[in-house]
Amino acid sequence: MVSAPRLLLPDVPSLVAGFGRAVLVSTDGEVETLSAATAAARLRDAAPLLVHAPATARRLGIPAFEAAHDLLELFAFCRPAEPCAPTPRGLALALDLPQPADEEAAAALLPEIATHLLRHLADTRDTARNRDAAGLAARMGEAGWPWAPSVLAALGDPAAKPTPHAYKVWRRLPEWEDTAPAPPAASFGVEPAEARRRLAEILGAGAEQRPQQADYASAAAGAFVPREHPGAPAVVLAEAGTGTGKTLGYIAPASLWAEKNGAPVWISTFTRNLQRQIDQETARLYPDPEERRRRVVLRKGRENYLCLLNLDDQTSGGPPPYYAVPLGLVARWALATRDGDLLGGDFPGWITELFGSGAVLPLADRRGECIHSACSHYKTCFVEHSIRRAKSAQIVIANHALVMIQAALGGGEDGPPLRLVFDEGHHLFDAADSAFSAELSGAEMAELRRWLLGAEGGRSRARGLRRRLEELIGDRPELHAQLDAALLAARALPVPGWPTRLPAEGGTRPDETPNAGEVFLRAAREQVLARTQDARDAGLYDSECDLFPVTEALPGAAESLARAMRRIEEPLVALRDRLAARLEDEAEDLEVGDRIRIESACRALENRALRPLRAWTQMLATVQADPPEPGQRPAFVDWLTLERRGGADTDAGMHRHHLDPTEPFARAVAAPAHGLLITSATLRDEAEAEDDDPEATWRDAEARTGASHLPNPAIRAAMASPFDYAARTRCLVVTDVAKENTGQVAAAFQALFLAAGGGGLGLFTAIRRLRDVQARIARPLEEAGIPLYAQHVDAMDNATLVDVFRAEEHACLLGTDAMRDGVDVPGRALRLLVFDRVPWPRPTILHRERRLHLSGGRPKDYDDRVARHRLRQAFGRLIRRADDKGVFVLLDRSCPSRLLHGLPPGVLIRRLGLAQAVADTREFLTEP
Repeated sequence: MVSAPRLLLPDVPSLVAGFGRAVLVSTDGEVETLSAATAAARLRDAAPLLVHAPATARRLGIPAFEAAHDLLELFAFCRPAEPCAPTPRGLALALDLPQPADEEAAAALLPEIATHLLRHLADTRDTARNRDAAGLAARMGEAGWPWAPSVLAALGDPAAKPTPHAYKVWRRLPEWEDTAPAPPAASFGVEPAEARRRLAEILGAGAEQRPQQADYASAAAGAFVPREHPGAPAVVLAEAGTGTGKTLGYIAPASLWAEKNGAPVWISTFTRNLQRQIDQETARLYPDPEERRRRVVLRKGRENYLCLLNLDDQTSGGPPPYYAVPLGLVARWALATRDGDLLGGDFPGWITELFGSGAVLPLADRRGECIHSACSHYKTCFVEHSIRRAKSAQIVIANHALVMIQAALGGGEDGPPLRLVFDEGHHLFDAADSAFSAELSGAEMAELRRWLLGAEGGRSRARGLRRRLEELIGDRPELHAQLDAALLAARALPVPGWPTRLPAEGGTRPDETPNAGEVFLRAAREQVLARTQDARDAGLYDSECDLFPVTEALPGAAESLARAMRRIEEPLVALRDRLAARLEDEAEDLEVGDRIRIESACRALENRALRPLRAWTQMLATVQADPPEPGQRPAFVDWLTLERRGGADTDAGMHRHHLDPTEPFARAVAAPAHGLLITSATLRDEAEAEDDDPEATWRDAEARTGASHLPNPAIRAAMASPFDYAARTRCLVVTDVAKENTGQVAAAFQALFLAAGGGGLGLFTAIRRLRDVQARIARPLEEAGIPLYAQHVDAMDNATLVDVFRAEEHACLLGTDAMRDGVDVPGRALRLLVFDRVPWPRPTILHRERRLHLSGGRPKDYDDRVARHRLRQAFGRLIRRADDKGVFVLLDRSCPSRLLHGLPPGVLIRRLGLAQAVADTREFLTEP
């Protein structure tokens, strides 16, 4: 019998840092609590055992560690693609170890965590996944990875040599196989009784009976009836309060329809958290993992997935030493991942935090450079796997952005879905607003130039259009002529380094030909500066102004740029059409690979160049047109912007949004489908209900979701939450805290978080106030045993911060108002939610036009509706299960009572001073 390898632990102290202080545990078990300065001096030449080196360094107030044994790196190597919150408690939870009670216990636990991970690696050293692990670890060790000796010892090969193929994970990935085209879907409907029976089957015998859930499934079945007329889908608007069980409620009829008709149902969400939740819920429908993998697919845009060609480029010839370690961890993950999703999937987001975005994000295809079948890794590509699995799946879980962008591009790679479920339907307006907008800025024009001309200096795979098409156009002179004309015309777009020339004094020299793109940007910048209303903000923050009335210079600059864009567009259209003609003219001679590449090239020309060019020329034509009459309802809202970072101008341009973005959504997404279910816990604003017109709230919901633009009237259904909000929640409005006084606001947050014993989420409407409050309360909270984490302060992204918050019951988290949608934390980990002030909508030009034209003549009510919805969404974070309990606090005495009418019925709302609010919070949360 082969003996297990001897484990080798690093002979270094263990470190856990708080704000301004640290706990250090020596290898002999001696525990010391030190100031930050003392700990930094002590560790200058050591490589301590710790968790999340950047966050630890920031808490100690030092720039970075020269070297560290970061347990997160060891976890990523030993247990790739497994979830873990990046804290000592998070690691302990992931490894099923006892939870440390305090920082001293956490520091003492770190060696045990390392031992647990190395033992797991030793026990699995002979598995297929670890076949190249020793060679990879040796290569990472060459680059200075402190864990290499310990990992090699655990693998039983301490003298392993680096192997050149260690990073070549594609050699061990499965290849996808082409199948026959899917037959057309049938059109059988789903009866309400069938949906109820399927729901009962999913839940199983003995499951909790929830009448609301069965009623919801019946209502959802209305979205799965046969379509009667083209462009007239069946539409169901279903509002289901938190706790109804709507996910399984719509999975039941969706899965039935997919089985009956041989086509997938697409379920779309706004947040990543809900995508993961829906994916987990499908395990109840398909308990067998292999069947679930066949029938359920998560789909995202290409920019989310690991590109194997990018990984190949980064590692061929050996990666640079500073990237060898993160790329090694990516290689380990690539062998274990379910679907290759780098952003929001099973890839640990904290790897990007440990090594910087430059080590990981370039591995995704973020610039549309995919070469499809010409790629040597095409058959193992994660995206191609996903696309093919989606075509044969029964449930496709996507996000609103992908569904809408693919619809805007004519169906995309997956084809238009026949049946759609939009969960988090209250976000449809904002998602459509983003997907169907246009931006004519320096960054966007420069990106088109880079795509057409390639990288003009520097190391990049941005090959430019000529190199992409050279094999397809061959020796055809007519195609070369069109390509040459387009590339010559593209030089009118902003030249690399254009941001430094945005100010007029940094513009064109007298001996240079003016660049049409840069001239337009400078004219836009000058108009914004001329129209800025607050001179104090002119040099510090982003600014915007109305397009009309235009300054004298802007129309001429727009005309010149429009001519330049037409000179790019016209030869590109001819090039695309002549390439497409080859598919018919040479149908008998073209190889399958060449046909795929020609189709891909035509699609890329249309989506990456021609679509934006058409939108931009239409926008530039507006600049030259007569101004609209004041108060006239526009189809589009146009305005100019100037962006700044650190007091310097970074971009300028023109933006165009639909006044009502649900119109293009209804036209491009909803109308081609056969059935839609739009669902949310907050579709309606019941505070606007009128006694004489009870249907008014439904009409507003139909307007916000685009249902009002469709021929068939929507089926309406509403199921109340089964939760007892009156008994399980409180809403407190504090009346004696001056919201403009940062000291008072910070003191209120501190007192409330202490009263709750942690488990508090603080939401802010401004980043600067968030940072100011965090700086004041972090240390006193930590001294009371309450860790404080903060967006825009801690070296963690939002998803990681929420994972940490969820894992640590007594932690508190500060974030901006927008963070509320990403927080899904059941249980005691979230028991207090504090808003610094009423989250009114930002007074932008776009908001001004919408409140004027989409409010039905009641602009003030439009503002109220936005703020009320945000408060209701935030309140909904508190209660995720029937036994949850929570307090909602608003530190804004000027909050109108009408904004709180949108909270669930029965919630006790009190206006009181801070001292009483603190006492009430403590008493309510300590009651059984």
